[in-house]
Amino acid sequence: MNHLPEDMQNTLTGSQSSHTSVRDVHSINPTQLMARVESYEGREKKGISDVRRTFCLFVTFDLLFVTLLWIIELNVNGGIENTLEKEVVQYDYYSSYFDIFLLAVFRFKVLILAYAVCRLRHWWAIALTTAVTSAFLLAKVILSKLFSQGAFGYVLPIISFILAWIETWFLDFKVLPQEAEEENRLLIVQDASERAAFIPGGLSDGQFYSPPESEAGSEGEAEEKQDGEKPLLEL
Repeated sequence: MNHLPEDMQNTLTGSQSSHTSVRDVHSINPTQLMARVESYEGREKKGISDVRRTFCLFVTFDLLFVTLLWIIELNVNGGIENTLEKEVVQYDYYSSYFDIFLLAVFRFKVLILAYAVCRLRHWWAIALTTAVTSAFLLAKVILSKLFSQGAFGYVLPIISFILAWIETWFLDFKVLPQEAEEENRLLIVQDASERAAFIPGGLSDGQFYSPPESEAGSEGEAEEKQDGEKPLLEL
């Protein structure tokens, strides 16, 4: 058997899928289209999507978790008051953990302002916070004397580094693509509803009604039988 060329098969497949999509759009009732549009617009009116809200919660968790670890470190090294005065008032870059806490505050403020308040749909803010965090932590680990101060010298820099990169991954691979997909769906549904509005009388099932073929065939057969029986009666 002769097989069709691959290009021709792809063309036929594409044409069939396009006809199917058009048929699906025109087969949807306009009321259903309007309901979908209203549902998508309702999501937009909420101001922030569910996945973006989850991202903001994770950013808040980042700040709270680093703060908790820093407070534990203050208690372990001689009490909160004495250690707080030593790390904040007598700040020393080579031995203090206070700057790691400030780094978490910096990430929280920038990301919440950019992605919760301003509802930014770009990655430049998360790129800024992650770059600053990575550069600062690498320099602090290389130059400071944190490793000689016990387990917190390892835990706080590593936790801050990991959380910053998890935030970057979550925004770039979850938040922005999912919101772009939702926006495309809204545009498609709105376009379909606008096209359906130009169809006179809407898309009702009555416009496509046709009488059953069995009844039309039975009427034709009855007329043929009557025409065939008349000559026999005359004889």
